[in-house]
Amino acid sequence: MVTTTEEEEATVHEPVDQPPAGIVTLRDIVRFAASRFNEAGLHFGHGTDNAIDEAAALALHALSLPPELPDLYWGSRLTRRERIAVMALVRRRIEERIPLPYLTGEIHFAGLPFHVDRRVLIPRSPIAELIEAGFGPWLEPAAVERILEIGTGSGCIAIACAYAFPEAHIDAVDNCSAALEVAALNRHRHGLQQRVDLICSDLFEAVPEGAAYQLIVSNPPYVDAAAMAALPPEYHHEPHAALAAGADGLDVVRRLLAEAPRRLSHDGLLVIEVGDSERALQAAFPGLPAVWVEFERGGHGVFVIPGEDLHAWAH
Repeated sequence: MVTTTEEEEATVHEPVDQPPAGIVTLRDIVRFAASRFNEAGLHFGHGTDNAIDEAAALALHALSLPPELPDLYWGSRLTRRERIAVMALVRRRIEERIPLPYLTGEIHFAGLPFHVDRRVLIPRSPIAELIEAGFGPWLEPAAVERILEIGTGSGCIAIACAYAFPEAHIDAVDNCSAALEVAALNRHRHGLQQRVDLICSDLFEAVPEGAAYQLIVSNPPYVDAAAMAALPPEYHHEPHAALAAGADGLDVVRRLLAEAPRRLSHDGLLVIEVGDSERALQAAFPGLPAVWVEFERGGHGVFVIPGEDLHAWAH
């Protein structure tokens, strides 16, 4: 005669999206989901870096609860409908390997909320830390009047810059019209229609002529061919064109460096992220006067070049 435990019995008779019996509180379901995430070998890196934080974020979203939940509520008992709602997202996260922000439709960048979906790369750039610091010590926020972002995607960098530089006008460029639709949603969400212009352009091609920019910032595609082939499944939900950048990851960066001197003011600053292609950049441009940024909150592969140095190098 075959017998089953209470948990096994519950698993047999409950719907697919229902956790086993005994999973009754918010704390229980987060622990259960985190265990399943670890068992499935999920990759974290789109907003969280571990299974527990990922499970907590997913559960709080499903229950329409704030991220900073008081400890008192973690012991709250969930209704059957609430458990099913959480487990539906847990199942999709495991079976489809969809990154967390695409499941929730939301992510925070530089302390600000943004909508994201599969039309855009998920914001995770360490440039957020530079924005929060006003790109100091290289720039004085009050002196910045025009900012250009190349490859805006969701618009997060451009919009965060609008907060950091309240007197500046920002041109945000992307060559993907679908991405610009998402950027427009976020621009409206933050009420910045008058200060952030969205431009469909291949790098500088359609950027308006006129006065030079005091800040040009870009998080372009920079993943090399070998790294693209080795990416975890989660990254394949993101737009391929927003990641892949040729054999050495520098296809776009080469064009940025060639064209930026004509658009950057002498007292301005060029900021580019190249991630793991940092060594390739140093090998390809040994004389480039790049200053590599050290981040307090983690991250690497971001360099800055003051305008005077960029113009001297270009000539």
